[in-house]
Amino acid sequence: MRPRLALIAWLVLVWATLWGELSIGNVLGGLAAALAVTWLLPLPMLDPGIRIRPVALVRFLLWFGWDMVVSTARVVMWVFRPGPPPTHLVRVQLRTSSESMIVMVMTALANVPGSLVVEAYVEERCLMLHILGLPGDAAEDVRANVAALESRIVAAFGTRRDREEFG
Repeated sequence: MRPRLALIAWLVLVWATLWGELSIGNVLGGLAAALAVTWLLPLPMLDPGIRIRPVALVRFLLWFGWDMVVSTARVVMWVFRPGPPPTHLVRVQLRTSSESMIVMVMTALANVPGSLVVEAYVEERCLMLHILGLPGDAAEDVRANVAALESRIVAAFGTRRDREEFG
């Protein structure tokens, strides 16, 4: 099995950094250690199921950044208002069956102020979300926003199979 050059270069860099000085001996020692590790303990080739599409990634990042601004303003508004803010528990059905995409959706939701993934039902493709600061019956709005988020994530990072699930 042929070791990958990028992994060997990374291991040599880590080795030289750990020794604290860049010298021929440290680089050669790092090269020997990296070759030994990659040949004796080969890593399996893994496909994380993520493909990056630059245009869709930019769209996702712009939308996500705007969502962060709006959500932060909404949470700050409720901090300064008297009384408790409205909260909701909303069960959201996801369309994707890819665990990688589900994890990315969960991560994005957890990073938006005012939303938190309480439970994930991967087999059922469902998330239970705690939402803060949306007045009234916000369940349908939350489901629509999560569906839009999921669609953007799959467009930016999904494999062909992931994108085909969305039609």
